[in-house]
Amino acid sequence: MESPLSKSGNTSPTKSDLNQAGIGVADLKLLRVFKTVVEAGGFTAACNELNIGLAAISKQISDLEVRFGMKLCTRGREGFYLTEHGKVTYQACLDLFSSLNQFRDKLNTARHDMFGELNIGIIDNSITDENSPVIHALGVMHRKAAKVSIRLHATQLDEIERGILDGRFTCGIMPVYQEKPDFDYYDLYEEITHLYCGDKHPFYLLADEDITQQQIKSAEIVNHFYANHSEKNSYLPLANSNAIAVQVEAVSLLILTGNYIGFLPKHYAMHLFGGNRLKALAPDKIKITTPFSLVVKKGSALNNVLTLFLKALQDNGQSAALRSVG
Repeated sequence: MESPLSKSGNTSPTKSDLNQAGIGVADLKLLRVFKTVVEAGGFTAACNELNIGLAAISKQISDLEVRFGMKLCTRGREGFYLTEHGKVTYQACLDLFSSLNQFRDKLNTARHDMFGELNIGIIDNSITDENSPVIHALGVMHRKAAKVSIRLHATQLDEIERGILDGRFTCGIMPVYQEKPDFDYYDLYEEITHLYCGDKHPFYLLADEDITQQQIKSAEIVNHFYANHSEKNSYLPLANSNAIAVQVEAVSLLILTGNYIGFLPKHYAMHLFGGNRLKALAPDKIKITTPFSLVVKKGSALNNVLTLFLKALQDNGQSAALRSVG
């Protein structure tokens, strides 16, 4: 459905529009709908998230465009795209709701009560790690802060980092291969990684003592793009790899072809097919440890909700010390 502005393009607000553009409750509702549509990637995808129909979403976006005097997006057969005004408005939404959450947090702290949102980005394929305190911590949050709305996003590393920086995620729980100056890190636990082959690979039926170091170095290797361990190069010449995978699942798929060997988290490999189709190669010798941390934007103050979540994550006795770079 086209808004009244769609026919005339990106019109700018009049002086009277700007004078009357104080943000009210109705505007906040429309802006939340707009924010959800953008993050869902379009009107149709946002229907389930908002629990309203396509026509209702289209009308609310049109109302918002009329209210602010700007065309915010294109939609229809050509797909969903933000206009330049839409991009500015979306970023302003993130800033606005972040400020509102900070305001609410300060009031809640004064009243010793917890409300608001906790948007967590977590690395995918980490649920099978028994060392992970995430399930325990989420249970604590439900018991002690039931009024806090928790949104959990399982995704890949670069998306978590972008989400933290642009304000979509309150925090991230992720592996730390290299600390970056844009973030603060709170240690949580460690993940163990081994080198694996699949049941179709020639190494699978051989005993570890029958596989030489030279054979391992000569084997074709899957390079896990984000798992940038300097230690890996001491075991294998990753620079010579012609197979690159982004997600852990993609790494395992290539390993299971029988053509490649590759590094996988121990917990993931043990749970995949009951651990019967993957074999760790010289696990006593080839072992990499990856620290996992709760990560926030550099210099961010921890509100009472995030403080409770961090404490719950660290109930396993790990140190809650802050580390930052730069």
